[in-house]
Amino acid sequence: MTENDDPNVEWGACRFCGVAVRAGASQCGICGADHPLSAAEAAQAPPKLRRRLRLTGTLRTLIVLTVVLGLAYAIISAVLSGPPSLPGDPLSTAGTYKIGPGNFTTLSGDITGGDYVIGNYTSVAPVGVNIGAAVYNHTAWEEFLAGGTPTPLWSVTPTDHARIIFSPVVTDTYYFVFSNPYPATSHLTIGVYITTTYQSNVANEGFA
Repeated sequence: MTENDDPNVEWGACRFCGVAVRAGASQCGICGADHPLSAAEAAQAPPKLRRRLRLTGTLRTLIVLTVVLGLAYAIISAVLSGPPSLPGDPLSTAGTYKIGPGNFTTLSGDITGGDYVIGNYTSVAPVGVNIGAAVYNHTAWEEFLAGGTPTPLWSVTPTDHARIIFSPVVTDTYYFVFSNPYPATSHLTIGVYITTTYQSNVANEGFA
């Protein structure tokens, strides 16, 4: 047992900051003020000084409670929010896009290898019509624009709605292509609602 743990050791109080001070100490270990009050002196101190000591103790307690509650809120918020998303990232978005017959719309952005993009899409106007979806890296995208038929890294057979889950191995710029599979002669423009979220794998490393 140390002297600090001994219940028989008498403690006084700093006359300036009010923190508990071991009997016999020549100065406060927190603020450095000289001549701390003994327990007897603190009990018999003038009313004004006793009020100040009580007020100082209350404020110190409130500060500690505020810090504890702040840390608890930060920890709980982090747990409930799940893996961090990257605000402002072009692959964290939501909106409705109009796609003409035989045409396509694209969402693109850099993805770090091992990170992932999740989301979903669904046709909303008309409801129930099919939408094609595929993901290309930068090289395949250039081939696609040139009229080629590159193999996508991820794709979905045309359907009216689907889940998006894509995680590349290599860091690159990736293109999410949503296409209207109906020919120009159909004159069918499709409204599709798309939502995506870029998420880092950092939050999950501890669970691997």
